[in-house]
Amino acid sequence: MVDLHAKNDIEKISLDVLKNSKSLDIFPTPVDKIVAYSELIVRKDLDVSKIHPSFIDKANSVLKRALSKVRGIFDRRQKTIYLDLSQGFNRKNFVKLHETAHGILPWQREINDILGDDEHTLSPEANEEFEAEANYFASITLFQHDRFISELNKLNLSIDSAMHLAKHFGASIHASLRRYIDCSKNRCALLILEKPIKTDKPHCGIRNFLTSQSFAEAFGEIIFPPTLEHNWEFVQHYCHGRKFIKDGLIDLTTKNGTVKFTYQFFNNGYNAFVLFFPFGELKKSRTIVIVNGYSK
Repeated sequence: MVDLHAKNDIEKISLDVLKNSKSLDIFPTPVDKIVAYSELIVRKDLDVSKIHPSFIDKANSVLKRALSKVRGIFDRRQKTIYLDLSQGFNRKNFVKLHETAHGILPWQREINDILGDDEHTLSPEANEEFEAEANYFASITLFQHDRFISELNKLNLSIDSAMHLAKHFGASIHASLRRYIDCSKNRCALLILEKPIKTDKPHCGIRNFLTSQSFAEAFGEIIFPPTLEHNWEFVQHYCHGRKFIKDGLIDLTTKNGTVKFTYQFFNNGYNAFVLFFPFGELKKSRTIVIVNGYSK
């Protein structure tokens, strides 16, 4: 978690960077322009997923252990960002901004000369203080502070809306769905599933379960088992390779007893996302969203 004092400082720095780089209100968010303004370089001729370990001999032990999973590296001495180039374009945008945060947040200058970031440190659940701060900077900068909320308020309650926001800001659907839940005034929640294990009894694990504030207030904590078996309908969708389900129904146990929820399911090839909201929960919108494709 990022403490309130650090959040305020990061928000000010982020907003200054957006304004001074002439990136505020430019969509999709011009990440490369922000990186250049920050006087950093992104190497596009070297893929960290293919780097020989000798390249980071002086890196910290966490990086060395996670070398095969590193998504980005920031070399403070050279003011250079290296990426796993196999990542999707929008995923790379987030990683670039995460590494940029390591370079421009003034109180992070005393840390290691070379920093490596993997799926753990790039996760919004990252506990390490500096990593959590870098994630916060990346998120609010990519989604341009209250601009995301302004756009969200124009749209209906659906995964399609999150996909539209992803395209609008140049973010991954994963990051956009998470931000959608964080900012939504609706009673909604997001279940993120890990890849299914296809045995004689297919099942999958839970990567995370996130709720909007109003959902938590209305229904309390929803308890899922650590492993979801094949009897869960959306696990069946995942195991059978379904991409979209827009009209699923499910009963869940809440602090108010059993409640019927609508769910929408989306599989991006890496994870599956299940958006829940109470049956009948509607958010009218005059904006029609047409999704012609999606990014990972």
